[in-house]
Amino acid sequence: MSALPWQEHLIVLPVLLPLVAGAALIPVNQKHHNIKLGLAAAVNVLLLILAVTLMALVDGGHWPKAIGVYLAANWAAPFGIALMVDRLAALMLVLTATIALAVLVFSARRWDRVGVHFHSLFLFLLMGLNGAFLTNDLFNLFVFFEVMLAASYGLLLHGYNLNRIRAGMQYIAVNLIASLLFLIGVALIYAASGTLNIPDLAKRVSMLRPEDAYLLQIGASVLALAFLTKAAMWPLGFWLPGTYSSACPPVAAMLVVMTKVGVYAVLRVWLAVFGDAAGPLAGFGFAALTAGGMATIVFGAIGLLSSQEGARMAGYGAVVSSGTLLAVIGLSGGSVLAAGLYYLVSATLAMSAFMLLLELTERIRPPGASLLAVTMEAFAIDDKPEDPVGVVIPGALAFLGLSFVTCALVISGMPPLSGFIAKFSLIHALLETPAPGRPGVTPTVWVLIALLIIAGLASIIALMRLGVRTFWASGASTPPSLLASEAAPVTALVVLCAVLTVLAGNVFEYMERTADGLKRVDDYGERVLGHSPVVRVPIPEGAR
Repeated sequence: MSALPWQEHLIVLPVLLPLVAGAALIPVNQKHHNIKLGLAAAVNVLLLILAVTLMALVDGGHWPKAIGVYLAANWAAPFGIALMVDRLAALMLVLTATIALAVLVFSARRWDRVGVHFHSLFLFLLMGLNGAFLTNDLFNLFVFFEVMLAASYGLLLHGYNLNRIRAGMQYIAVNLIASLLFLIGVALIYAASGTLNIPDLAKRVSMLRPEDAYLLQIGASVLALAFLTKAAMWPLGFWLPGTYSSACPPVAAMLVVMTKVGVYAVLRVWLAVFGDAAGPLAGFGFAALTAGGMATIVFGAIGLLSSQEGARMAGYGAVVSSGTLLAVIGLSGGSVLAAGLYYLVSATLAMSAFMLLLELTERIRPPGASLLAVTMEAFAIDDKPEDPVGVVIPGALAFLGLSFVTCALVISGMPPLSGFIAKFSLIHALLETPAPGRPGVTPTVWVLIALLIIAGLASIIALMRLGVRTFWASGASTPPSLLASEAAPVTALVVLCAVLTVLAGNVFEYMERTADGLKRVDDYGERVLGHSPVVRVPIPEGAR
């Protein structure tokens, strides 16, 4: 008999559900496509409900200090596998489930039929993502990263063509090297500290001998290379624009979320281990994150201006987004971090919608342009499913144009939508946060503010150029055919960006509580390390 309340089991379900469903779908033949789609959709809906429930439980005071802990196999941390959900993990679960559901609906009539095992790979990807957000152990983080990457390799080659295979090989090679660095970094950290549990590591880091502290810094630096490769920080993120532009639209939309996993890992590990309580190692690497983030913004802005293709622009837009978040983590004051989290949600939703939208806007191009595109890939295997079988939706051009403008405004940070609120809040928080030990605003902060503004201008110039070429210079007068299952996900993601704008006050309150919780490293350690295994309740003699 278990004394564990049922709410505690909800923490492990975001990992178990997609794992079981994905495995169950492997032997199902492609002829039973509706069964595969139905099960995958049901699991995605359940994951979204679970994520929202976990967010409500965490933020509603169900667990002490707003942190829920689940001990897998009932072994106490730091020796067993302890899953943990706090406001940040719940936020990432909701964001992932929302985008995954939109992507699945978008793929329902075309892309999920191109190759085999799309739904299984998609569910394994979700398992890896959810596990990475819920774990608080570096080795388990490595395991979930590998699950996520293994699934993404298959998805990236989905509907393969020559460009996709080339980009996929580069993506696989880069991530295999990053995984090797991940393992080396984890080994060095364990050799220095004797633990891989993040709160346990945070507790020990201030007590390390100088030689062990030096080894820990080397291990953390190697580990950072792995995280920052996935977060696409310059120069480690060279692979991202080509990968984004080569992937099929639904997979590219999920890659946007995967890029944020690297940012999440840096945020989770660095704030806990190298925060104010880390003694001599407090603040280790934060200046490098700020500098690298700013260099990434410059790289992304130049790439945006030099790109002609929409998918490459989206890739460089994601690079700018990652650079902004890394720079913010480096300057992780409370209000700056809260604004950064709001920016993360807004940018990820808009970029995912933009990835899906690009395929629909390509249908506006006149036949000559399509013929030219086909000629350019004359020796490649056809990478697309059959032509769209949808109908001409009334106002299709207006829908595409309005969605394009909304995405462009949010991505570039122009008024009046959530992207503007995020950037304005970031700049306001940066100006309001004093530098430690000196009055006023530092030159680094002024440079970062200037880069945020310049990157926004570069984004709007590049996207306006793409919009003019797509909607006016193409000369198209016939509305394109769209499927309702393709238009609805884009609409939902765009509407969510608008909702973020209208409810900005409430959302910011949640982000401030999240940022405040990330700073309370002692609460983190107390909840995870102090969580006791379940004691079996003895069965009375009379009941046997």
